[in-house]
Amino acid sequence: MGITKKMLSTKLSRELFLTGIIVGYSAIAGVVVGIPIVGYFLTPLIKQSPRLWRDVGPVSKFSIGTTVEVKYSDPSALPWSGTTSKAGAWLRRNSANSFTAYSMYCTHLGCPVHWIQSADLFLCPCHGSAFYGDGKVAAGPAELPLVHLPVRVRNNRVEIQTKPIPVIG
Repeated sequence: MGITKKMLSTKLSRELFLTGIIVGYSAIAGVVVGIPIVGYFLTPLIKQSPRLWRDVGPVSKFSIGTTVEVKYSDPSALPWSGTTSKAGAWLRRNSANSFTAYSMYCTHLGCPVHWIQSADLFLCPCHGSAFYGDGKVAAGPAELPLVHLPVRVRNNRVEIQTKPIPVIG
């Protein structure tokens, strides 16, 4: 017994129906997965991280001519960030009321850099980037200098203005 036109029509409509269901559910799944991904990439363009002044200690805590690590709370951290809500900077006291600060994160991939006083260099132990004492690139793969952070002295306390970390990857 051969396949009749009616049987073929029924089989095609069943296949078409099931194909439609599969394509429909796939489209819904794509949208559900795609929305957070698109949001992840667009959020930095729409919502800028706040720039706040953070107190890092009294002026008397810092010696002239030395560079020290200071920590502060990251203003863009989420409530559940825990210890990752802490950020850091390298602060140098140039004179009685003059300070220079650099973000402690490498501009290559955001790894923390270390200050080597004897070499007058900031070094990234992860990928080998090096920066001179003024924050300029001494050796790659980093292409951008360390991020300079504004510093001010108010009421005999040193404050650093926070910024997002630019990373080129």
